[in-house]
Amino acid sequence: MPFDPEAVRAFERAGFERAAAAYETAFAPATRQFIARLLDGAAVGPGTDVLDLCCGPGFAAAEASARGASVSGLDFSEAMLREARARFPAIAFTHGDAEAPPFEDARFDAVVSNFGIHHVPRPALALAGVHRILRSGGKFAFSIWAGHDENIAWKLVFDAVRRFGNVNAAAAPAPGGGFATGSDCLMALHDAGFMDTGAHLVRGTWRHKDAMSLLDSLRAGTARMAAMLAAQTEAAIPAIAQGLEAAAGPWRDGGGLALPIACVIATGTRP
Repeated sequence: MPFDPEAVRAFERAGFERAAAAYETAFAPATRQFIARLLDGAAVGPGTDVLDLCCGPGFAAAEASARGASVSGLDFSEAMLREARARFPAIAFTHGDAEAPPFEDARFDAVVSNFGIHHVPRPALALAGVHRILRSGGKFAFSIWAGHDENIAWKLVFDAVRRFGNVNAAAAPAPGGGFATGSDCLMALHDAGFMDTGAHLVRGTWRHKDAMSLLDSLRAGTARMAAMLAAQTEAAIPAIAQGLEAAAGPWRDGGGLALPIACVIATGTRP
């Protein structure tokens, strides 16, 4: 089937429209722990004019504002924007497409995107848009999830689904040009005209009471992984949870599961 960017956009938007209300408690505990390093990567501080691209419910924008930056947010999900505006009414959040950000040239000192770029159907267009709206010397930083060898929570889920379910069960369009590695990020930044590029692995820990808690968080707070889990048969989910629980034993402590997660934070500067 040929790649259809509009089908990808519609799928991702529908997923995040559904996830918006639950995102703060379901998935944000995983994504928020990397925001400080993301903002550091774009040198966000007092007086920085910064855009939070694919801002979701606005958590990166809020942390940038707390640093004294002048902040705007952009997202394609109206439901996510409602959450952002309700939480952070002092920040200007705009509805729009990351592939064609609706801002004038050389508008921002910095652009950040916390786990957003890999959901865009054509990330190369998004990076070109970021390059256009950054001032000369402006910095861009974005995060993607690292591979399963570093991302144990993801590995455990996919391994359990492969063993007890079907990882290809979801009728979801194939993703676009998402990034899988730091090298992918560096190449894309270079192709978009950025200099002084870097890609750094950052590790964290995502805590859950048990395996079903992890699955529930993914079902409630994500788009593509939620679709995969929703497509499993009713009988498969308990088996997936039991298999995941057994495999997660090495990461169990007195408080439940302490699952290693990791991301790559990629950075570049507009000449």
